[in-house]
Amino acid sequence: MPLLKKTIVAALAGLLLSLSALAAGPTDFSGTWVLNTDKGQNLGMVKAVDETIVVKQTAEKLVIDFTSKFMMKTTKRQVSYDLAGKPVPNEGAMGDKAQTVAKWVDGKLVVTWTSEGAVAGSTTVKTETRSLSADGKEMSVETMRANKPPMVLVYEKK
Repeated sequence: MPLLKKTIVAALAGLLLSLSALAAGPTDFSGTWVLNTDKGQNLGMVKAVDETIVVKQTAEKLVIDFTSKFMMKTTKRQVSYDLAGKPVPNEGAMGDKAQTVAKWVDGKLVVTWTSEGAVAGSTTVKTETRSLSADGKEMSVETMRANKPPMVLVYEKK
């Protein structure tokens, strides 16, 4: 096959692959998930948390209901993300108030949390990247803050 034909075939194959990925739409995180702290990284005290989350997702938003047990105390909270990228107020695990903005990047949901910093007039920003394993049985949430190593939570689908 001449070089020009090979180039055209390769370009068309790439285009078809890109179009099929777009047609598949965003990743669907819906379901009930249980935290497996043995698979996480840089967890610190989170290693002692027993957590189950229930994710409900539509084209417009993603809602996560958390049930966490830590030191014999159970807490519940809910976060909601606008999947069109509009800012949404949410509370973090420690009750800190933040504005969250979600966007899709290569099939992953990237959420930026912006809250007041410890010093008056400052802000704290953390970025949370949510992704699924190829088989859809594990969901990873990587959280990055300033100069700290990323914390990775791994949830297994029930």
